[in-house]
Amino acid sequence: MGKIRFLLKEVAGSFWFVPVLIILFSIALASGLIVIDRSVDIASLKYFSFIITESADSARSVLSTISGAMIGVAGTVFSITLVALTLASSQFGSRLLKNFMHERLNQVVLGTYVSTYVYCLIVLNVVKENETETFIPTLSILVAILIAIGNIVLLIIFIHFISTSIQAEKVISDISTALMKNIESIFSEELEGDEEPTEHSKDLDHYLEDFPNVKTLLAPQSGYLQYLHSQSLFEAAKANDYIIVSLHRVGSYLVKGESMLKLYSKSEFTEESVMDFGDNFVIGNARTRQQDAEHSIHQMVEIACRALSPGVNDPFTAISCIDNLTSTMCYLTHVKFPSKYKFDEEDQLRYAYIPLTYQGMLDAAFLQIRQFSKGSPAVVIRLMEAMIKIHNFTTFSTHKNAVKEHAQMILKVAEDSFEDSHDLEDMRSRSHHILNTEEQ
Repeated sequence: MGKIRFLLKEVAGSFWFVPVLIILFSIALASGLIVIDRSVDIASLKYFSFIITESADSARSVLSTISGAMIGVAGTVFSITLVALTLASSQFGSRLLKNFMHERLNQVVLGTYVSTYVYCLIVLNVVKENETETFIPTLSILVAILIAIGNIVLLIIFIHFISTSIQAEKVISDISTALMKNIESIFSEELEGDEEPTEHSKDLDHYLEDFPNVKTLLAPQSGYLQYLHSQSLFEAAKANDYIIVSLHRVGSYLVKGESMLKLYSKSEFTEESVMDFGDNFVIGNARTRQQDAEHSIHQMVEIACRALSPGVNDPFTAISCIDNLTSTMCYLTHVKFPSKYKFDEEDQLRYAYIPLTYQGMLDAAFLQIRQFSKGSPAVVIRLMEAMIKIHNFTTFSTHKNAVKEHAQMILKVAEDSFEDSHDLEDMRSRSHHILNTEEQ
């Protein structure tokens, strides 16, 4: 079920899903209104007499005009959108185009224009005026006119949205919002009190002493590990008396035939007991944000690194990325990171995997930006300010040590690249708050 939920979320977030739903709704709406038009004579109601279409030629003309205009506007608007996205991809990276495709307004606009075209075609097909029968679906035509008016308003909203969505501040803000939602869903449990988080002191080999039989599951194809249903693996391990060791984390790239999972058992394995384990993971050609906490971080880092490239040289965009990453890392100082071991009710290890750590998240957020920041004092100084702010939020020695390590590397960049002695003295003064603090 976990794999199905993952696939459903991916489908729901795809560019075509919402437009298809809107088109199906327009088909149902057209069919329903035509049935109503056959059952009720709207033209006989005096309140509607001034807005109804009384002749078949007028009905065909209205519907043809609306349908032609909608499909034409749809093509023009999305041609302009592709040009804008092409320009945005050159600045922010082509991997961020997926974010634009996932925007609901883009999907709604596409679905609305195309569905209006489909709606008008269906209604146009039932308009008849001959010697045996005359049928003019007045209510359906009235709804088509109202939809066309709504589409004009939607066009104005869409143009405004596109013009703002490719601005650097908006792109960074949207990624930061998605990152925080993803982080909050993955790290839903906060630490209580000031007690230092502890890790199990025993090595994995200690727990594997009574499980001599080993079965290795290989990656069936090359690609990124997009989904891993750890709870299902844990339950399967309990049911079969296994210890399952995951060798890769979600977001890792796997090569076909590479070891992915190892199963440890007290008895010999049977084909039936291991055949269903492949349903607990998904491998695809791109990383996704559902279980990959570092995915959006890497998107933010890519924008910052591109901004610091000699061809762009936009330190303000890089600084904006640093500020948003700082907010995320401050939040992570008080969340509970998952343990690398999961035990059953009898305190027996059942599942071991590679967990996320605060050190790893901090490295993913700032290592590459620091490497690209050489030659941009403003960015290096903001990196140090970020470390100071994060350090003020940390309460545990492991977190403080990780922040201190980054501050030392940032200071080293300043000492190697700053040409002005005043800038270097400013950096040393700022770093004093972190580097001269005693470890707790």
